[in-house]
Amino acid sequence: MPRHVFETLADSFVAEGVDTCFALLGDANMSWAAALADRKVNMIYVRHEHCAVAAATAYARKTGKVGIATVTCGPGLTQVLTALPAAVRAGIPLVIFAGEAPLGAAWYNQAIDQAPFITATGARYRPLHHVPRMATAIRDAFVEAAEDRCPVVLGVPFDLQAQKLDRPPALPEPSRYILPQLSPITPDAGDINGLAARIDAAENIVIMGGLGAVESGAREACRALAEHTGALLTTTLPARGLFHGDPFSVGVAGGFSSTLARTLFERADLVLAFGCRLTQHNMDKGKLFPNADIVQIDTHPRAISQGTASAGHHLRADARLTAEALRDKVASRTGWRSDKLAKAIARSPSDTARFPDESDVHDPRDVVTALDQALPQDWQMVNSSGHCSFFFAHMDRPFSKFLTIREFGAIGNGISYAMGVAAAHPKDTVVLFDGDGSLLMHVQELETYRRHGLNILICALNDGAYGSEIHKMRDEGLTEDGAVFGRTDLAAIARGFGVGGVRVTDLADLPGLVSEFTETGGTAVWDFPVSDKVVSPVIRRAHPNGHLGIEVPVRLEELL
Repeated sequence: MPRHVFETLADSFVAEGVDTCFALLGDANMSWAAALADRKVNMIYVRHEHCAVAAATAYARKTGKVGIATVTCGPGLTQVLTALPAAVRAGIPLVIFAGEAPLGAAWYNQAIDQAPFITATGARYRPLHHVPRMATAIRDAFVEAAEDRCPVVLGVPFDLQAQKLDRPPALPEPSRYILPQLSPITPDAGDINGLAARIDAAENIVIMGGLGAVESGAREACRALAEHTGALLTTTLPARGLFHGDPFSVGVAGGFSSTLARTLFERADLVLAFGCRLTQHNMDKGKLFPNADIVQIDTHPRAISQGTASAGHHLRADARLTAEALRDKVASRTGWRSDKLAKAIARSPSDTARFPDESDVHDPRDVVTALDQALPQDWQMVNSSGHCSFFFAHMDRPFSKFLTIREFGAIGNGISYAMGVAAAHPKDTVVLFDGDGSLLMHVQELETYRRHGLNILICALNDGAYGSEIHKMRDEGLTEDGAVFGRTDLAAIARGFGVGGVRVTDLADLPGLVSEFTETGGTAVWDFPVSDKVVSPVIRRAHPNGHLGIEVPVRLEELL
């Protein structure tokens, strides 16, 4: 029987195994989206196009699948231009069905040249203008997204979508059958011998794991190598929690490193970076390991990363296989490790600076500590961007339960990322940690949460300002008016959307609130009024004069 082109296009996505799509409908995508819904794909209908793409980004990171989103042409497409660079820089595969203005119209109000907008973000744009090849082009987009780990945007004119085909074309073989099934890259024996000699000559070794180590399953191999060599363990920010539970894991390496970790890293003489990009943030612009040789072990090692030659040595191989091979080649030693240091790692706060007490607001660090103690370990956690994200990054949670995507440095993504995690783990409770400024950017998605019955708790640190900006402006002696907005009643706003809302003025109430939310589920916003005087170490280092904090150094001679 004759069928519309949009039906064949929906069949093409289903053939690729698509089970979830984040959508905002318009003329250029609504027929296709309706057909996708008819095929039992879980459609999550958001209130802003940005949020569709951002939610698909988090969904892809948590599931390992290609994330799917759809927006209409013209203004629908331009709304996603902040979400796309985050996915590009995080290396997350997406396929976005965007639609295009009708080819047959002499003039169309929403018509623009869409490709330059998309390619400016680093994503790929593929116009589909030839009906007989559309199904194959869709398959190829899935291949491109998976192989190159990037977003691919499909532009399909909606007058072509509306055409009827007497004999729809056969669908091509799905991407999963033609993508290469690659075996791990075994390290070269000579490279292993050379690196083993370097390890044996070192005294203070740090082993760092990134997302490449996660993907290769290198956690236990890295831990075994670290124990054998007396090394400390650390991770990149995206891989935080990879070594959760190890007594000699010092958390994140980079701008978000704890006071203790930074002090220890100053004494490191060798860093083995397994599956890490070695970015500016990860290396804190070259200041994090001032006395160490850096060795990058990766399947795609790079000489230059974000404008800097971070590693002095490279080994091209799988992270797990390399760690296992090194374990058998190097001498055993105690290295950094002692009971005293293990106790210090377990007890030391992420930030040791002291700030004046304020009676009517919380120290954000106290809020994070209280939440870490009160929230169940099996709940999914999502850390947004912004000033507050440093504090939440130090929660005691494993990698599998904590999502961080902040490669583009854009606030406002958290509420969408939580949506993507909730779709990826529909049986789990999801907790979003966000700031008031970031949350308010897309607060309309609370209605999406309620409508779709998403089980998401939002914990917002409310300092009444854009946190990073206010501290920078104080440091530079500028007026604060452009960054201070007052403490919006986030709990009242949440209740206005028909979900739970509580302003938390006493942290002792948290166990009871957690117990109550465990029973009710659904969506709620907990509004924590916090000080705008407590400044994260990241900001303090770059803007030392904009605060009243007193730095309290760690004395390593008492620990080693």
